[in-house]
This record gives sequence, C-alpha cells and structure tokens, in this order.
Amino acid sequence: MLSSSSTVARRFDTLAVVLSGACLVHCLLLPIAAAFLPLLSHAANAEWVHWAFVALAVPTSFFALRPHGKSSLRITLLRSLATLGLMLLVCGALGWPSHEAETLLTVIGGLVLAGVHIVNYVTGHQEPHK
Repeated sequence: MLSSSSTVARRFDTLAVVLSGACLVHCLLLPIAAAFLPLLSHAANAEWVHWAFVALAVPTSFFALRPHGKSSLRITLLRSLATLGLMLLVCGALGWPSHEAETLLTVIGGLVLAGVHIVNYVTGHQEPHK
C-alpha cells in the first residue's frame, strides 16, 4: 500500500505529465489550428502562456520529485533531468538563444519533464518491503 506522501507525489507526477501534454499541444497543434482559424492566432502567440506553463511546472516538479526518506541516486538523477527540462522551458519562454529555437526548446523541455515524471510515477513510489 502506498503512503499518503507517495500518493500525493503520484498525483503531482500525473499532473506534471498532463501539463507537459498541454504544453506540447500548445506548441505543436495550436499554430496549425491557427493557420485554419485565424481567431486562434492570438492564443498561439501569447507569450504569457509560456510563463504560465513554467510557473505551473516548477512547483509541480518540486513536489513530485521530493525525496521520501533517504535521498537516492534515482531521485538525484531525476531531479537533474527535471532541472534540464525546466531550463529548456525557460529558454523557450525567453526566446533564447533565438525566437526560431523557441518551439524546439519548449518541446524538448516538455518531453524531458514528462519522461522524468513517468519514470518517477512508475518506479519511485513503491513501498519498501518489510
């Protein structure tokens, strides 16, 4: 049976994967839809959306990837990868190093974060055998 802190962490992992999916939809599908429905073009180019995803991703990742008991090599590696994913999201939101790289950086960052949270969900919250 999962402890309550593991249950909360699993929920944050699930939320993080959903947010990553929403980010990917925003980055990849919304511009295509905007080409067919000009009304959506404003939403496809709204800079605040990128910062909203970053603002949601940071605390979600923090809570999902906090150690339960002893800190392990697994959680350290996952936190490092999550930090990389978050840095890529921030670079994309800033349009750095170029505006042309924005979508690529954001998509890679979102995929890295989703992968980290899927691995954490699957492997990270198992109750140790007594």
